[in-house]
Amino acid sequence: MKVLVVGGAGFIGSHVVDALVKKGYEIVVVDNLSSGKKDFLHPGAAFYSLNILDEGFVTIFEKERPDAVFHLAAQINVQKSIENSRLDAEVNILGTLKILELCKKHDCKLIYSSSAAVYGNPVYLPVDERHPVKPLSNYGISKYTPEMYISLYSQQYDVDYTILRYANVYGPRQDAEGEGGVVSIFMKKMINNEPPIIFGNGEQTRDFIYVEDVAAANIAAMEKDCRGVFNISSNQEMTINSLVDEINSSLKTKLAPIHKKFRAGDILHSCLNNLLAQNKLGWEPRFSFKEGLKKTVDSYRQ
Repeated sequence: MKVLVVGGAGFIGSHVVDALVKKGYEIVVVDNLSSGKKDFLHPGAAFYSLNILDEGFVTIFEKERPDAVFHLAAQINVQKSIENSRLDAEVNILGTLKILELCKKHDCKLIYSSSAAVYGNPVYLPVDERHPVKPLSNYGISKYTPEMYISLYSQQYDVDYTILRYANVYGPRQDAEGEGGVVSIFMKKMINNEPPIIFGNGEQTRDFIYVEDVAAANIAAMEKDCRGVFNISSNQEMTINSLVDEINSSLKTKLAPIHKKFRAGDILHSCLNNLLAQNKLGWEPRFSFKEGLKKTVDSYRQ
């Protein structure tokens, strides 16, 4: 079975590729390396350095004829989505629509990486898949719009699919320069003996899920005959203050955070219910936060 991983040199995508290789699948990676890195590429995967909006992307489908496609390529910077809405929409919406058309033409199953950002401010916790969708950012809109196209294509053209909405993913290879990876941002500072910066009192909560668990969820989504939308999460809330404590404990440091003014628009509490993924995909997280954090710390130190 041949599998195409779009964004396979990125943080999450490269872990998906590693997991696929371990299971013996034939892998093709497409990545323009705008945020992905060549160092993350598995040597056992064929690689094309290409933007999904490029015309040449169509010929890759013609040549490789994949059976399934993992779509992990995206514009993920929330601030950039606000500053350049057109670019955000081109990459996340039009790029996904292009992939969807090719999946329709070549009869490929599509596994689409979405985000908890589609939910906006939670009405209740933990958030399940029936929760109202009300994005607070352009990024959230550009991740949800493809979901609607995918569902429509499934109804109209019988395109097979699974949509995975991720909570806060962390782990090795995460870019500490971005805005979304609070674990890597804090860790980079604290390894260098610098205090982390918390916006607000630190009692806001997030649901942290280790990247290898996310990769396993992707594999389960491909192997199971189960169309639908699934939250991929730990199903547990952690305060940002507790996150600092956990990193201090792992690094054996005692760095006190610097608190700054709460940022308007930030969600106070976030936690995703993952029971549907457990029941339908046969997936659940294997790594506790302490286990995942230790593996992340070890990778940073290397």
